[in-house]
Amino acid sequence: MLLEINPDNPQPRLIAQVARSLQDGGVIAYPTDTTYGIGCSIFNKKGLERIYQVKQRDKRKPFSFICSDLAEVSRYARLSNMAFKAMKRCLPGPYTFVLEASREVPDLLTTRQKTVGIRIPDNRICMAIVQQLGAPIVTTSANLTGEEPVGDPFEIQRIFGNGLDLVVDGGLLTTDVSTVISMIGDRPEVLRQGSGLCDWLLG
Repeated sequence: MLLEINPDNPQPRLIAQVARSLQDGGVIAYPTDTTYGIGCSIFNKKGLERIYQVKQRDKRKPFSFICSDLAEVSRYARLSNMAFKAMKRCLPGPYTFVLEASREVPDLLTTRQKTVGIRIPDNRICMAIVQQLGAPIVTTSANLTGEEPVGDPFEIQRIFGNGLDLVVDGGLLTTDVSTVISMIGDRPEVLRQGSGLCDWLLG
């Protein structure tokens, strides 16, 4: 089902409807500040399994997730002073930060090295959803593995059909991806250059 939400002023009752779907174990597509993502609550094990299936994704590759703010990030990851300052400087924005996971993170979302990817996108709809839910949501681009990301909600509906419980229509988006930055170690390391600029790393 497609659910159109105003990207500039998300309607509270529609955000509440999306959050209820997630609370009931739903898997949704939703807009971010890059392209559309597919997700569920990070505590929804069956939902995580469904996302692996609909994306045809290798289960050895864990998903990142979206937090509402840095306070929530600190619950699910260990933040060094360097990491906190870097994230405070550029978030919300099109970045994924790789951090050491805390014990709060479900095993399906951590790597063998016990790290996790976390985002705080600059998008009012997805941030309102996370805040309403009261828990982080999984984020992975809305595409089949090996295919280009999809920025059109109607195309996402066509591709995934009944594999998703809800497609949140926040308008046409780009097919960009986030910039991935590892904060493991003594200094930040860019693992993937996406739409987020990295000039600030040199400062």
